[in-house]
Amino acid sequence: MKVLKLAWKNIIHNPLNLLLSIILFGLGIGLINFLILFNTQLKNKFDSNLAGIDLVIGAKGSPLQMILSSMYHVDAPTGNVKVSEVKAFLNPKHPLIKAAVPLSLGDNYKSYRIVGTTDSLMSFYNATISQGRFYDSDLEVVIGKAVADDTGLEVGDKFKSSHGFNDDEDLAHDHAAFIVTGIMNGTGSVIDQLILTNPSTVWNVHDHSDDSPMTTDQEVDHADHNHSDHDHSGHSHEGHSHDDHEHDQDGDGKPDHKPEEHHDHDHDGDGHPDHAAEDHTEHDHTNHAHGPLARTNAELLKFPDKEITTLLIKFRNRTNFQALSMPRSINENTDMQAASPAIEINRLYSMIGSGRQMLQWLAILIGIISAISIFIVLLKSMRERKYELALIRVMGGSRSSLYALITVEGMIMTAIGFFVGFIFSHVGMEILATSLKSSYKYSFSGWHFMKEEWILLVISLLIGVAASMIPAISAANMDIHETLNEK
Repeated sequence: MKVLKLAWKNIIHNPLNLLLSIILFGLGIGLINFLILFNTQLKNKFDSNLAGIDLVIGAKGSPLQMILSSMYHVDAPTGNVKVSEVKAFLNPKHPLIKAAVPLSLGDNYKSYRIVGTTDSLMSFYNATISQGRFYDSDLEVVIGKAVADDTGLEVGDKFKSSHGFNDDEDLAHDHAAFIVTGIMNGTGSVIDQLILTNPSTVWNVHDHSDDSPMTTDQEVDHADHNHSDHDHSGHSHEGHSHDDHEHDQDGDGKPDHKPEEHHDHDHDGDGHPDHAAEDHTEHDHTNHAHGPLARTNAELLKFPDKEITTLLIKFRNRTNFQALSMPRSINENTDMQAASPAIEINRLYSMIGSGRQMLQWLAILIGIISAISIFIVLLKSMRERKYELALIRVMGGSRSSLYALITVEGMIMTAIGFFVGFIFSHVGMEILATSLKSSYKYSFSGWHFMKEEWILLVISLLIGVAASMIPAISAANMDIHETLNEK
């Protein structure tokens, strides 16, 4: 205890030297720790959102962009494909495909993406309904826990969407309000930040013009009131064209407007069934305007000319040769593209890997410089205090006590530097987490602690021991008589 107290008094004797050494060492440790925090959480996010998905099929473009937009929801889609083009992959009897989930993207609510999909997506992420129920008709949505927490939406609340992926009132759709029917439990994956509905809702929102019967909240209330009496399996929005009807996306995420393509009033023009001829229809659809309902893949196949953004695929057997060759076959023989999430994410890691390595080497370089600085401070302090150290020897102090004194001083300096860097790294990560949540809706945290940080503390103390080794040996081996005579 006396050694520790004496060492502390010695290092605070020169506060400027101490401050410089601590700042340098803290900067190096803080940068290394920040990289550990960020890389670990980023990798966890990427891995958890893979969700066992083996293949993503969509429009031609950048495969990485397609993966990021469809699985991580941080980029714009490459475009849309028709249901007829992916019909074979939606077949439940497909010999290679275990599950196929369509996604229709294009709108948002307060920057949270609205995803038109079937009732299979939740099983990919092991998500369940914690409040309310799953949607079963148009304009009904189920929201993720992060959406509910951030926006305050509850079961029964209504809202209207905006076109694109940024919250912009100028791009708000003039349609009947969505109604929240359920809230999912938190899974820690990307589904927490999504608003799920059926694909037909996405189609109808972009098919409606201002005079459409579904552009008023009264119509939604009327539809809700008569929900048990109405057949929602067929809707009729013919004759209307929204500016954003074709929700094709270019590589830059901007919609390709094709106002020249209108729907005929009997759906014949786009290959949809003529509802007037269906025997099972109980309503006169000329008086009631509802959109086509597509909650399952089987229902989706009834609308071959409608469009989806991408298709998420899980294989029955990942090692099957035919399954492994499917992406190349799709890319070479169709107008679509197929991409493997694992391959594209590894490619992304390799792209950012060089930058990460540069930062790591910079942090190590700063650490080495700070260790040299601590060495110089201790050596200078030892030479300035030679007389005091000699007196310690005269009063009964051993060589080992002097060696321990200088070593403890080095360890104290590096320990302080570690904790300064520790605080800087966590505060910096929390600031970055706030920015990432605002921009991408991903939840990172600066208050996530890992076992690697204990290893970093041990390394810091060892650096202190190494930096103090030469000054400590010099102090332990100095000639007492010569030192006292010099004074």
